[in-house]
Amino acid sequence: MDTLQAIIIAIVQGATELFPVSSLGHAVVLPALLHWNIDQHAPAFLPFLVMLHLGTATALLAYFWRDWWALAVGTVGLADAHLVAEARRVLRLIIIATIPAVIIGFVLEHFFRSLFGAPAVAATFLIVNGALLLFGERLRTHTHRPLSSLTALDALIIGCWQCTALIPGISRSGATIVGGLLRGIDHEAAAHFSFLIATPIILGATVLEVPKLLHTSIPTDVTTSIPPGTFGLAALAAVVAGATALASTAFLMRYFRAHDSWALNPFAYYCLVIGAGSLGLLLLVH
Repeated sequence: MDTLQAIIIAIVQGATELFPVSSLGHAVVLPALLHWNIDQHAPAFLPFLVMLHLGTATALLAYFWRDWWALAVGTVGLADAHLVAEARRVLRLIIIATIPAVIIGFVLEHFFRSLFGAPAVAATFLIVNGALLLFGERLRTHTHRPLSSLTALDALIIGCWQCTALIPGISRSGATIVGGLLRGIDHEAAAHFSFLIATPIILGATVLEVPKLLHTSIPTDVTTSIPPGTFGLAALAAVVAGATALASTAFLMRYFRAHDSWALNPFAYYCLVIGAGSLGLLLLVH
């Protein structure tokens, strides 16, 4: 992977990570469609993608810093009693929503890794993602519960929806926003909670994968080698992805607030078209 390719993938990842269109699906499909000579089964490819997600997590921390500051101050008891109670309640919800993906990701890690280098699978699940978004819009309730009314059960159900995004092509933000809509909160509140629970998941994956980029190849072990300089290229791409993600987050929060009655539909149609078109092209080439 050269520098230009890494930057293009970073821009796409940063723009699509928060949009409900699956950044991982785009990262798997795009190189295949452009005939880039990138080995998606290489040991460095998944850690490279995780570095891009680190850029995204940094952008989310920057955008929602007030939320995280209130959680930190409240959790350790350095606020008024009612703020302490609320901060600890929200933190519990974030933890509960994170647990399902951690468990499923750990148990089925090798299976999901095998899908990262399968563009046709990612394109197929982009189509599924489009259908999922339409499903969420059609079956959502319109009770407009406030975000503060979320319960532990709500968080667990949203967390289970998040597990579907372990498959390339299924959007993490899309699945969790659909989960929120089906629990009665609106698009803006669902996106807010979705972006909050994204941070620990992304940071956890980063802790596991990024250290692999710091190790260069062992000459006798070609299958597990990572070329020297990969970390520097991934770090540059992470900065680009983070800047793009910050702009995307700011746009999406305004967008969901202004278009609550149909906000997911354009992304659904985009996924259906891009997924079907990509799948068709991939099948023609092969």
